[in-house]
Amino acid sequence: MNKRARGAIKGIVQGVGFRPFIYQLAYRYHLAGYVTNTPQGVEVEVEGSEKDVERFFGVLVAERPPLAHISSIECAKIPLRNEEAFEIRVSKAGEERSALISPDVSICPDCLSEMMNPKDRRLGYPFINCTNCGPRYTIITDIPYDRSSTTMKKFEMCPSCGREYHDPKDRRFHAQPNACWECGPMTSLHRSDGEKILCQDPIKETTDLLRSGHILAIKGLGGFHLAVDAANHKAVVRLRRRKHREEKPLALMVKDLETARELAHINEAEAETLTSYQRPIVILKKRRFHGLSPQVAPRNKYLGIMLPYAPLHYLLMEGPFKALVMTSGNMTEEPINIDNKEAFKHLGHIADYFLVHNRDIYLRSDDSLLRVVDQVPRQIRRSRGYVPVPIFLSEEMIDLPPVLAVGGELKNTICLTKENRAFISQHIGDMENLETLEFFHLTVSHLKRILEIHPRLLAHDLHPDYLTTRYAHEQDELPRLGVQHHHAHIVSCLAEHGLTGPVIGLAMDGAGYGIDGQIWGGEILLSDLTSFKRAAHLDYVPLPGGDATVRSPWRMALVYLHKAYGDQLFDLPIPFIRDLDPKKAAIILQMARKQINSPFTSSCGRLFDAVSSLLGIRHEVAYEGQAAIELEMCQTHRARGNYPWEIKKVGDLWVMVTGEIIRGIVEDIRKGVGRGLISRRFHNTLIDMYKNVCIRIRDETGIDQVALRGGVFQNVTLLRGLTRELTSSALTVFSHAAVPTNDGSLALGQAVCAGLRYAGATGEYDGYAR
Repeated sequence: MNKRARGAIKGIVQGVGFRPFIYQLAYRYHLAGYVTNTPQGVEVEVEGSEKDVERFFGVLVAERPPLAHISSIECAKIPLRNEEAFEIRVSKAGEERSALISPDVSICPDCLSEMMNPKDRRLGYPFINCTNCGPRYTIITDIPYDRSSTTMKKFEMCPSCGREYHDPKDRRFHAQPNACWECGPMTSLHRSDGEKILCQDPIKETTDLLRSGHILAIKGLGGFHLAVDAANHKAVVRLRRRKHREEKPLALMVKDLETARELAHINEAEAETLTSYQRPIVILKKRRFHGLSPQVAPRNKYLGIMLPYAPLHYLLMEGPFKALVMTSGNMTEEPINIDNKEAFKHLGHIADYFLVHNRDIYLRSDDSLLRVVDQVPRQIRRSRGYVPVPIFLSEEMIDLPPVLAVGGELKNTICLTKENRAFISQHIGDMENLETLEFFHLTVSHLKRILEIHPRLLAHDLHPDYLTTRYAHEQDELPRLGVQHHHAHIVSCLAEHGLTGPVIGLAMDGAGYGIDGQIWGGEILLSDLTSFKRAAHLDYVPLPGGDATVRSPWRMALVYLHKAYGDQLFDLPIPFIRDLDPKKAAIILQMARKQINSPFTSSCGRLFDAVSSLLGIRHEVAYEGQAAIELEMCQTHRARGNYPWEIKKVGDLWVMVTGEIIRGIVEDIRKGVGRGLISRRFHNTLIDMYKNVCIRIRDETGIDQVALRGGVFQNVTLLRGLTRELTSSALTVFSHAAVPTNDGSLALGQAVCAGLRYAGATGEYDGYAR
């Protein structure tokens, strides 16, 4: 008996070879019908024997293309049409769009083999691609995903490419960026002023220039990189000076996994992450003798390494390099450049030469950054290769209205929700300049358009001075809800793991606006998806100078010493006091006493800064988190012991008192105990103190699930130690993986919390009542 069925397939099913896969599957089972792209995904109708139709839909899921992700299939039996052929039809247009878009992915093995094959017509072609690889998100301007809706529309395919594109049996069937030497994008080499250099092979000339020690600006998939030979110390130093990037580690690109192993220690999970089709930068432990400039990652035990992902990169890495520095093509704190003319203007004083191409990048996308902890790849910066794949929400969250959440000030991303999907944008950056604000506006408008999401609500941070908060208040056409910073952190953890709470939420970071008007950052919250209650926090200390204190950890060391010792701190026989400028110290303490630009803070990040400065590791920082990073790195591993700590009940709050910790550290410094041992004891102390507070809260409330969130949990010692100790105390621990623990996931928590509150959901803890 024959049967005809229609299937509506949602997910990442456009631009990933799904229609040719369906065509070939229908051919295998002798089925008639059609397949087409729709604004919602892919629609397929098949007609044939009942057995073959059922087999078709079963195999469709099991053998889907490698880049496809099927979120749902709705099948229905429909009347027979007695058709005899199967066809791929022109994409359907429509009003309500919900198709998911594939991220940009690295070159596949088949295309790489063709590019290196002397007998292939695409030998050495730097823009080779097929339905299994290549650019997607960075070139798409609208959906459905067709060539006319990408930046490839200006390149008309030659007859050979056209035949591949229209052949359902070809790997490039409906590969929208399909191109070759005859019809596609081309590279060109330019001087720093934009003047074109005539040469037969711009890529070979580029490798020669890199080998000679020059700085090259290289246009890639999601933006420009600034590149130098990582083994050329003078070139690396010159790049740092011109880019104004004094000490922050520089990303590296190496030819293959074997070369990466020569530079760093790599376990199986790290190797899998490095070689995944997303090709992120992976943070890896340095080998002692790696042969690169020490200025690649000064005072750091780790390297950030990625493998080539664009065809152009593979051709560059044919040069005689152990590694290339491939850092973002921008001035520090500005968005990466994507336009050729703008790059000449903005990077001409940094780069000696430019390798560009004429395939436009519509939307910039930084390289993603991950670190593997306990065999779990954990996002630090979620961008190229992962965006715009959504976070799929649990059933308890599907009543969300469409929400636009605008994130925070640092490491900004935005989040748009639709049905059971939360779309977190690529990394936008720190919202501290006009260029980043413009990129923020572009990302908001672009994602709303290509995802066809019309927000009914805006969610934002409570901090009144954030640019994102101001943006939200300027959008008069939408209602808006503010979400407390640390509650948003915990909700993002709940959303990632499909939990509803309540949980004991440890939100530990550098700064977040509290509901009491102070700067929070060492918090334990009783939290569910829509509400919270502050259960514990680090004791308050002044933050003299506000944000300026973040750049000067010695100020935090001074105020912590004053809190512990009062004015007797100046009698302490330790190097910090001996080296202290008394005039500067007097000004800072006077600011703190009189509360002149000195809000109070409970920040765990600032406590790390204070200890780092007390140990003489960092009195000033060149990049965010540097003092804490170097404090963790100097520790003596597996050392035991900790410092005395105190927790006391103040009303219904537990307050974690730091005075005894500071006094214990000072006593060790006075005795001449090494930095490494003091650092380890400090880490052990925080782990022990937070564990004990969590146990007390569990005993009071019966809540036995703990969520860890905030930038402090990028500290692997704390993450591992707290997870181990809490788990051994019969608490279930949830931490980050699919999204960053830092402010890069803040928008996800804002969207879920605000959306559910707006929809009428109520929680147990009224943290928003003033």
